[in-house]
Amino acid sequence: MTRHLVGNVSECTPGSKKIIEVGGRSIGIYNINGEYYAIRNLCPHQGAALCTGTTSAFITSSSPGEFCFEREGEIVRCPWHFWEFDIKTGCMIVDPRTRTKTYDISVERYDVSVNEEQIFVLL
Repeated sequence: MTRHLVGNVSECTPGSKKIIEVGGRSIGIYNINGEYYAIRNLCPHQGAALCTGTTSAFITSSSPGEFCFEREGEIVRCPWHFWEFDIKTGCMIVDPRTRTKTYDISVERYDVSVNEEQIFVLL
């Protein structure tokens, strides 16, 4: 598989994201607490640029008026219709059967490179 150099880890610090083009595909790379994840920048609903949406927490409630914010920075919300996806799995929050493509990431040394099947983050 061919690797594509896409940057340096300093460009994607914890809590941030970077959108890249690889092989004609737009991919969002996220750094969640020092771990890297990558998803296709395409909402399966109607094709919006998913990774341009808001990144937030998973919100739960045990009773009316009580909200608990969990998994901060692990959920991306589509900018068009607000469908929410788990960045780590690519699964839609309310229907895990609906998903966007995810890519494997490995951490190496100093640079970030990508191929079309797997993303490599080089430290």
